[in-house]
Amino acid sequence: MARQLKVIKHSGIAADFDPQKLRQSLLRSGADEVAVANVLQTIQQQLYDGISTKKIYQLAGNLLKKVSASHAARYNLRSALQLLGPAGFFFEKFIARVYAHEGYKTLINLNLQGRCVSHEIDVVIKNTLRTTMVECKFHNSNANNSDVKVPMYILSRFNDLKGNTHSLFAKHQKIDHCLIATNNRFTADAIAFANCSGLELLAWDYPVNAGLKTKIDHSSLYPITCLTTLSAIEKEKLLILDLLLVKELLDNPSKLQKIGISPNREKNIIKEAAALCHYH
Repeated sequence: MARQLKVIKHSGIAADFDPQKLRQSLLRSGADEVAVANVLQTIQQQLYDGISTKKIYQLAGNLLKKVSASHAARYNLRSALQLLGPAGFFFEKFIARVYAHEGYKTLINLNLQGRCVSHEIDVVIKNTLRTTMVECKFHNSNANNSDVKVPMYILSRFNDLKGNTHSLFAKHQKIDHCLIATNNRFTADAIAFANCSGLELLAWDYPVNAGLKTKIDHSSLYPITCLTTLSAIEKEKLLILDLLLVKELLDNPSKLQKIGISPNREKNIIKEAAALCHYH
């Protein structure tokens, strides 16, 4: 094992390098034990005191891509979510897709009248039990977490809206629940306040075993931005065409031709997409 080194986290804080933590994240990409051992060995040979976790993450992604593009795509999930920006509009649509897959009816980008003022609402979802307003807090950096001010502010908006009826999936519906979704994490105070106030939270790894990463992995709801065989510009073009999920690309491969992808490249992209979504 390599000697103990300090790495610099996204927050700027130094921490001991943990090879087991890196190993587990590599295994979650779907790579086998032999491939993970080889990647880990190569990375450890390139480590130095003060290396950033971002740099380690990039090295791991590049090495995994040599093994399998779909492993690299799965490993890059958190970065892929950050590409649903810069303002987060595509992230809001992505969250709506996640809940639609779970059987909810969904609406996006609404302007609803509260008791005091009107409010722009990112997403509204409905199942047989309740109608929920969903506020999305998008971050384009891992260093930015949502603090306690976020649920405090959103709670006041929810309280203004819930007394009124709205024309949503039917007329005269009330919003009776509130959820806050983020692609990053919530601080401990934000979680405590939300739990105390009856607000639901969805973050990268929260709730435990039911966070956004878990939802995506379990249902293969990978964003199109995961794919390593597409350029950043091509991903953006597909997002503009309202193609957000890799599954949607598999159902509509002709959209690749629409953005100027050659038949040869299309074959490689579809191969990666299929491997990514068929992984369990």
